[in-house]
Amino acid sequence: MSTGLGAVVAEAHETNATALAVFIALFALVTGLGFAAVRWRRAQLDHLDEWGLGGRRFGTVITWFLLGGDLYTAYTFIAVPALVFGMGAIGFFALPYTIIVYPLVFIVMPRLWSVCRANGYVTPADFVRGRYASKQLGLLVAITGLLATMPYIALQLVGMQVVLAALGVQGDWPLIIAFAILAAYTYQSGLRAPALIAFAKDALIYITILVAVIYIPSKLGGYGAMFDAAENALPTHKPKPGALIPVGADAQIAYATLAFGSALALFLYPHAITAVLSAKSAQTVRRNTALLPAYTFLLGLIALLGYMAIARGIKPTNPNFAVPDLFLNVFPPWFVGFAFAAIAIGALVPAAVMSIAAANLFTRSIYKGYLRPNADHADEARIAKIVSLVVKLGALVIIITLPTKYAIELQLLGGVWILQTLPAIVVGLYTRWLHRWALVAGWAVGMILGTLMAQSQDFAPTYPLELFGTKINAYTGVIALAANLVVTVGLTLVLRRSGPADAADETRSQDFDELAEGAEPPPRGVPLPVA
Repeated sequence: MSTGLGAVVAEAHETNATALAVFIALFALVTGLGFAAVRWRRAQLDHLDEWGLGGRRFGTVITWFLLGGDLYTAYTFIAVPALVFGMGAIGFFALPYTIIVYPLVFIVMPRLWSVCRANGYVTPADFVRGRYASKQLGLLVAITGLLATMPYIALQLVGMQVVLAALGVQGDWPLIIAFAILAAYTYQSGLRAPALIAFAKDALIYITILVAVIYIPSKLGGYGAMFDAAENALPTHKPKPGALIPVGADAQIAYATLAFGSALALFLYPHAITAVLSAKSAQTVRRNTALLPAYTFLLGLIALLGYMAIARGIKPTNPNFAVPDLFLNVFPPWFVGFAFAAIAIGALVPAAVMSIAAANLFTRSIYKGYLRPNADHADEARIAKIVSLVVKLGALVIIITLPTKYAIELQLLGGVWILQTLPAIVVGLYTRWLHRWALVAGWAVGMILGTLMAQSQDFAPTYPLELFGTKINAYTGVIALAANLVVTVGLTLVLRRSGPADAADETRSQDFDELAEGAEPPPRGVPLPVA
């Protein structure tokens, strides 16, 4: 098991001047877009609604690129093929989970958008605090979002570090420079920067993948020959290439729970909700959930790069280098620089949105909620900008200190934590029956249990559990969420029977349901209420 950043970048590569020059040129172009975004759709960026949500005015096209750039990241390009390369078909769990998630999002997220828009909520913690009239529960949701976002940002920085090392650029200083650039234009432009950069990022990634899935198999004699070569190269205990489901009941349970748990977690992350709330209407959110599966097709093609690396005989010392080493082996230097720039830029967009989302959470739920309740809009925006810098530093610390062999483990660890907010957010969108203190108790059980299980497995995503005499290997996040729900529902039954009914609950729920089912939000230009 590798330990920290040094192990991730231990693989030595020679510097390629041509590839590095193309990489720097494209990176500089995108950096310019990030700083220019401050003049795109001009607004007062000293207001948290404008800096952190782009004024809630993004239409279908911009929201599609922003959500795509937000959700399909360095995780897609580096982590998924690395898992397929090292573990075989279980790495394809990312495909069914992105298929499962969009029907759920189509139902849930427009409802959340309507409520948050009408009440001026900027974060999921704002919604929970307002829904349950509980600052404490809102604070716990905010802390969980901050905690879960850190390893996800760290994953993006790992992706950048891997491609820089593959270009032959050694040491931490290139990542520090990239971090400083990211921090600068995020601080200045807010959510407008990643929204504008997402156009360039997606164009680069689509070109890279389409070229790769046509050109690389042609060098291997076609897809049939590629799968045959990969099958012969794989150890006998690994599933055959081309199989999308792993062999054996134990592996299949792990596969199914990873897919299901990841689907439940994806749109609970603060950065995903931030991108949703930046849309201009609930209908825009619905259109995007219908269009976003186009990225799932792309994800399937990217996952195949893991098998292509096996068939090509790539032997990296660390699985995270499977794709970079494959590209270095197959493509001319100029295209290597192009592809590596696509991966690095693919890390910048989500890292920016994640840091903005985390800053929004801290500002609304901790700073305004507890430290300075009378903070005005300008003060909120100023604190959010500063916190967005601190969050990125926290992600760097995670890279250095956490032991992770596969970069995808960082994202799955965040999923264990963020899943514990599902009862308060998703169930809370439809009913206030769950008692606020039961939700707190369930959250505590899920967080403690999930963290201890993950730590006991060296932060591997699954945990060997004995259930009714049967041993299963399941995603830690799903196990922890099940424990959370059992405690929450059980304690709610006890508290509802033993305590007096809350007369305000029914009135508040009725008003909420009418609002969520389509009440018109305030017209543009009318100030939103302050959460």
